[in-house]
Amino acid sequence: MAHKEERGFAVWITGLPASGKSVLAAALARQLAEVAVESVVLESDALRKVFPHKGNYDQQDREYFYGAIAFIGQVLVQQGIPVIFDATANPRSYRDRARQAISHFVEVYVDSPLEVCMQRDPKGIYRKAQAGQARNVPGVGAAYESPENPDVVVHGDREDANEGEARVVQVLKEKGFLISQNDK
Repeated sequence: MAHKEERGFAVWITGLPASGKSVLAAALARQLAEVAVESVVLESDALRKVFPHKGNYDQQDREYFYGAIAFIGQVLVQQGIPVIFDATANPRSYRDRARQAISHFVEVYVDSPLEVCMQRDPKGIYRKAQAGQARNVPGVGAAYESPENPDVVVHGDREDANEGEARVVQVLKEKGFLISQNDK
């Protein structure tokens, strides 16, 4: 039987808002469940509803928020629970700190052009940013720093989520983070 630490890993899915992160996170969670690996998805929009903030997502709010979700992910991974972060984390440093704290870590970049994300805009954040009602929107009012060396790149504007999810699963297997029942 594997130790808890050997079963836990983290996958941080990053990209601009509306790039396809949530669709990929859901596809990955479904695929993992199909191979009897139950994971927890830490979705930033859902978590923002329970974490206190001043409401404007300024630098201080973001530092607190991303530090808190990275800590939660670290604790879950240490307990042997696979974690999928569905979170922009626009400064690269947030994701880098999580990578340093979590030994079994994979970074996935959903690369979608800003224009495509703005057309999708399911939550209306880009429209609000253009109307001056929302500041700090990554890609518009705040810089988005793409990963320098992501483990997987998914082109959210032209790839199916299942294609991306399959590549993430392959990387998890290659790194030894995901062991199939046949390998035990």
